[in-house]
Amino acid sequence: MTRYSRQDVLRILHLPTRQLQAWERVGLILPRPLDEQYTFEDLSQMRTLRDLQAATRITVKSIRASVEAMQQVSGMTNPLLETSMVHSGSRLAFRYAGALVDPMTRQLSFDFDYEPDRKLRVVRTRGQASAPPGGSAALQDMFLRAVRLEEDIATRGMAMQLYQDILAIDPRHAPACINLGTIFYTLRDFAMAETMYRRATLSDPDYALAFFDLGNVLDELQRLPEAIDAYRRAVMLVPTYADAHYNLALAYERSGERRRALSHWMIYARLDPSGPWATHAKGQAKKILSMERLSIITRHGTLVEETA
Repeated sequence: MTRYSRQDVLRILHLPTRQLQAWERVGLILPRPLDEQYTFEDLSQMRTLRDLQAATRITVKSIRASVEAMQQVSGMTNPLLETSMVHSGSRLAFRYAGALVDPMTRQLSFDFDYEPDRKLRVVRTRGQASAPPGGSAALQDMFLRAVRLEEDIATRGMAMQLYQDILAIDPRHAPACINLGTIFYTLRDFAMAETMYRRATLSDPDYALAFFDLGNVLDELQRLPEAIDAYRRAVMLVPTYADAHYNLALAYERSGERRRALSHWMIYARLDPSGPWATHAKGQAKKILSMERLSIITRHGTLVEETA
């Protein structure tokens, strides 16, 4: 078996030492003594990481979080080598079994390179194995066909019917509930959207996207306390769910809870430091800090500063 020294790796991949050290710090590459050599698999993984970071601005911490999430939902040992990746905002989506999988939210979207003979196994966050969405390859094919149909407004009605057909076969098919709810949301039928999103949360209580979307429709219906509860559930399930932190911060601000909003603005800015909404999140955090940092109060006749 071919082995490579640390210097070989740096030379072959044209890597700066600090880049390899950064991967090792977050656990993307297993740290090892200077005299221990790397395998060809190690080299391939580092080439993938190098190319990924060259093509995107995703941080190594976000890559690590996406990889760990994909390991949980797919059972893969090494998603960086076992599948291909797609840049999705501040995270990675993985091309797998005919779908693009966002493992942080467990959302599936249609992959036009889909090969229907491949199977997708999803593992619950509690470690219990489950079948693909819907429990069979036939339902998976129906689901992906519906996703493709809903992308064209002319065939959206066909997609809705197909999702209904899926739910008639498997009433607990959470992704079908989510996607059908999103169509209703787009049509501004918020009552039906809420019904479908709630159905998804009951079908799969670990489905963070279901709670996020439920929060969105409750916000639209001006039921802010319920929306906050839904967003909070989403970030409890997936603490690195940046969009849920963003919407939760907005909801807290609208409810007058600035200090609670502050923590979620800061979390969002940390999770997505260069995304399109990062500047707004950082600006809101600074504004709240400037308002809350110095609150002058009198205690026993003495003026003191109360920090936020």
